[in-house]
Amino acid sequence: MARLTALAGGLAVALVLLAAPAMAHNHPSGITDLVTPAVVRVEATAHVDITLLDHIGELVHVERSYDVPIGSGTGIVINPEGGIVTLTRVVKTDRDVAVYAANRVFAEHHKVKIPADFARHKLKDDVLNHHLQECYPPKTPTATCIINVTTNITVFPNVSPADPKGLKADLVKAGDTLDSPAVLTLSGRVLGSLGMPTAPLADKVPDAAGSPTNVAGFLGRPAPNLPFTVDIAHLRQGGGGDSQGRQFADPEKKVDEPVKLGKLIDEGFLGAPVIGDKDGHVVGMLFGGGQDGRMIGVREITAALAKAGVAPRRGAIDSAFEAALTRYHTKYYTEAASGFQRVLELYPGNVVAAGLLKISLQKRGTAEDAGTKGAVSPTPRSLPLWPFIVAAAVLLVAALVGAFLLWRRRAPEERVEEPPAPVATASPQQPFDEGANPTVVVRRSQPFQVVPRQQPLMTANEQPSVKYCTECGMRLGPAHRFCGYCGHPIET
Repeated sequence: MARLTALAGGLAVALVLLAAPAMAHNHPSGITDLVTPAVVRVEATAHVDITLLDHIGELVHVERSYDVPIGSGTGIVINPEGGIVTLTRVVKTDRDVAVYAANRVFAEHHKVKIPADFARHKLKDDVLNHHLQECYPPKTPTATCIINVTTNITVFPNVSPADPKGLKADLVKAGDTLDSPAVLTLSGRVLGSLGMPTAPLADKVPDAAGSPTNVAGFLGRPAPNLPFTVDIAHLRQGGGGDSQGRQFADPEKKVDEPVKLGKLIDEGFLGAPVIGDKDGHVVGMLFGGGQDGRMIGVREITAALAKAGVAPRRGAIDSAFEAALTRYHTKYYTEAASGFQRVLELYPGNVVAAGLLKISLQKRGTAEDAGTKGAVSPTPRSLPLWPFIVAAAVLLVAALVGAFLLWRRRAPEERVEEPPAPVATASPQQPFDEGANPTVVVRRSQPFQVVPRQQPLMTANEQPSVKYCTECGMRLGPAHRFCGYCGHPIET
């Protein structure tokens, strides 16, 4: 009976667990919403102040200032204080901006044809060419140019309305190569009293070939007509080392993903996050361009952050946003709407939260809203719970009835078999009384109970002869050879 009851209970629990997905509110996988609020546009320029000392004729100081673009791309905010990781190539260049400034100032002042590029040129006029070569760095005692270069980094957050001025940032730590991570921190104001939204970093990169990912970035400065862009990509098996990075390939071979990603990188996805499909965390960062786009793994990102002394951390805005996002993806639109409103109070201008709030308000109270009591029907993926509960109850009742019937069948076998009492021949003087000492069947599980017995009939001249069992102490009848209680033979 115990086994059947346990089996019935286990089956009932299993049925309830099968119905659990209908009630579960787990956060869905394969989404980019956790990361996109923390995606920013990064632009870097070199501000060059140059003074040309023209002493061919009278000594003349020619002062000019130039803003030379270094790079642009996408960055990822990794803590509320404004810690940002991007690609070193976005904020640092291997070209000498001082050479560019020398070409510009010399061409403008001396009215000669010199390309406005980063190459060192020569002039046919020996005197002008000598002065031009002395203008190029490095600085010497006879230099004809005094050059000062400062790097300006501007971050444009993903907010609405767009911030036209952006936020100033400082380069904390550049990578050893141009295709390695660089760490920035905001040097000025931070939007919101609680900081900025951040992107969660994954523990590792998926190993399997064809692992689905998403990439997100900006193709220019954020604007109403230029929002962030999201695309899909698939990882190849393994990687080629830190210098080569992880490659991409479409397992169905419908799209040449390295070429597609290379084009996106050239348009602004340099340093863009690669988002894992499992939990929506950042697994890497894009680099390359042209005909080949690749990925730096998350371990290289965390190593660069550790060297720079900048710790990735999530904030209060992220907690509120993730809670609202969970309600949204599980179709609890009424609760999601209030959650997104709270996020916008903490961080005004959150583009992603504002967009999801608009959808939640449209679906709030409708049949699609799982939190509405008057919902017409459950969602296609949700199964009603009551059939499972009824089935479990029926199964449990059937198991209990079967166990009871089985117990009834086995009950006679469990009774104690007593040896039959011998039939004694009554003496002529004393007639045999069948009710003088009846056999008593007592279960071992029942408490001890003394059953009263009738006294034998005797004549006036006879004296009662009382005997007791020497084994258990029960009173014996005169005709019994065995004890009716324990079966012990009567000693003669």
